[in-house]
Amino acid sequence: MSRPILEVSALDGADAIAAEAGGADRLELVTDMAADGLTPTLDGFTAIRSAVDLPLRVMLRATDGFAAGTAEQVAALCANARELRAAGADQFVFGFLNDAGQPDLATVRALAEAVEGAPWTFHRAIDRAADRDLARKRLLDLPGLDTYLTAGAADGVTAGLPVLVAEAARGAAAEPGYEPTILVGGGLHLDHLPELRAAGINAFHIGGAARPQGWSGPVEAEAVAGWRAALDASVRVG
Repeated sequence: MSRPILEVSALDGADAIAAEAGGADRLELVTDMAADGLTPTLDGFTAIRSAVDLPLRVMLRATDGFAAGTAEQVAALCANARELRAAGADQFVFGFLNDAGQPDLATVRALAEAVEGAPWTFHRAIDRAADRDLARKRLLDLPGLDTYLTAGAADGVTAGLPVLVAEAARGAAAEPGYEPTILVGGGLHLDHLPELRAAGINAFHIGGAARPQGWSGPVEAEAVAGWRAALDASVRVG
C-alpha cells in the first residue's frame, strides 16, 4: 500500500508548524472549534500559508451545523471563498444539507464555482444525510469534489466502521459516486486503523487527537508523530 495521508486540523501557525514537524501530509484550516470549525480569516490563512509548506484545505462554513443559512449568508460565504482563492488558497472543505437531509446542491454548486475548480472535500455533513448513497449520487457531477470527510455515522467512527468498510469496497469497484477518497475522521482512534487499512482506506483526519490538552490546547508534534508512526507501520504490514 502507498503511504497513508494524515490530515490535521490547524487553527493557527503554531498548530501548523507542530503538525508539519510531526509528519502530517496536509492541514485542514479552521477557526472556532466551539462551532465545530468555521472559515478562517484571510489573515489567518496567509499566516499559516507562510509558516508551512504543507497543502492546506480551507474550511468554508459560517455557522455551526450543516445548514448553509440565508441567501445573504451564502453570498457572503461565496465572497469569502473567492477572496481566499485570490489569496492563494487552492484546496477547500465544505458541504451543506437541506431541510430534507440531502445535499444543498444550490449552495454546494455555488461554492464549487466560487473556488474556480479547486479540489475540495465534502465534510461530515455526509454523516447527517438522510440517505448517504443518494447524497453521493447527487453530488457526483460537481467539479472538484475529490474527498469525503466521514466517520461513517453521526456518532463517530466506532459506530460507522461497517459503513466505511462497505463504502471503501464500492469505491474500489468504481461505483459511480464512490470514486472520491474516503478521509476518515470524527472520533477516530488508533485501534480503528487495522480494520480501516485492511479495507483499503488510505486517508485519515485528526483534530482533537493531535491535542493532548484538548481543543483549548495546541497541536503537539509528538501526538501527530504517534499517528504518523502508526500509519507508516500499517503500510509495512498491509
